[in-house]
Amino acid sequence: MDIDRQVATLMQGTEYGDADLKKAMTQELRERLTEAQKSGRSLRVYCGYDPRTTDLHLGHTITMRKLRQFQDLGHDVTFLIGTYTSLIGDPSDKDKLRPILTQDQVMENARTYAEQAFKVLDRNKTTIRHNHEWLSELSFADLINLASNFTVQQFLTRENFKLRFEKGDAIFLHETFYAIMQAYDAFMLKADVQVGGTDQLFNIVTAGRKLMSALGARPNIGVIMGILPGTDGEVRMSKSLGNHIPLNTDANDMYGKVMSLPDKAMPEFLRLVTRWTAEEVDEKLAALKSESLHPRDAKMELALEITEIFYGSEAAGTAQAEFVRIFQEGSMPQEMPEFVWQPEQTVLDVLVQAGLVASRGEGRRLIQQKGARLDGAALEDPNQVFPHGGVLQAGKRKFLRVVKD
Repeated sequence: MDIDRQVATLMQGTEYGDADLKKAMTQELRERLTEAQKSGRSLRVYCGYDPRTTDLHLGHTITMRKLRQFQDLGHDVTFLIGTYTSLIGDPSDKDKLRPILTQDQVMENARTYAEQAFKVLDRNKTTIRHNHEWLSELSFADLINLASNFTVQQFLTRENFKLRFEKGDAIFLHETFYAIMQAYDAFMLKADVQVGGTDQLFNIVTAGRKLMSALGARPNIGVIMGILPGTDGEVRMSKSLGNHIPLNTDANDMYGKVMSLPDKAMPEFLRLVTRWTAEEVDEKLAALKSESLHPRDAKMELALEITEIFYGSEAAGTAQAEFVRIFQEGSMPQEMPEFVWQPEQTVLDVLVQAGLVASRGEGRRLIQQKGARLDGAALEDPNQVFPHGGVLQAGKRKFLRVVKD
């Protein structure tokens, strides 16, 4: 693949919020790729993932898929597990303080991260690192030296800190350490390229490049990806919000969860999660706009593609056939009772109050066994606010049409 096509592929799906910044990063990437090709060396590329919870979800795979593109082009990829940055937690997308985890909690969460990542990354071409390897070795004098490269004003210009400051909400000093720690990761990995989401723009492009230059290293290039919305189509995918599609699930559940997406979320999923080229995505979006492609059919193509990525073509095909059997060929009853749910009710509340389970304990067991499904997608958190209207299934034979008040 020539350099121009490599650049086009690697910059697909990127968002910077500033045309000049995107132009600058694109040009630097082109120059670095050209230099690497002439010298015969591979670029060093990485992305960090903080194990604040035990599971990765589809939103995490946006950056993983970009790492895989670099792998396929012959570059060196590091999957960095933030076993030390997780102690603080990234404040970039938060309007309040994150809880502080213990080292034991972080290490337990990190235990399965690499295996989950290999559903996207090439196991044989991926280096796994943990940032406690170097961050835990820093002395207080080292931290003073690193922090001397930044001003308080730089942090207060960040949108989330700015809003908290204006509201009079606390901004704790340790929260400012996160960007410094992540910048030091880039320096220690001698990174040519760092991949991250738009919430990482300050950490990568401002803090990372500044610190690397201050420490005498060539600044890395930020490849900044768009953020995937959750299954509600409203806010970013997050396990804590219950709108996520986990990687540790099964083909039927993943297919069903994608099919539960609102139509408005499809463009982002088409661009960010599939293996389709930019041209193929544009063709599908144009067909949707002209109504030559029905949204249901487009969503089935999308669900099949995403499920196939993680579970293979056979399992994905079986999941699609099962979905069609239940939801399109009348295997579920034509007539079913309706239940009007209130906005504050949880999944467990609806199951109990609608009479689908005899007790809250039975409801929890049903959810643990993935026996409670909304439009074919398993509901995983009994305390999650009920996500949206649709067909609620409890076990194999109980169906209920849930509608909003």
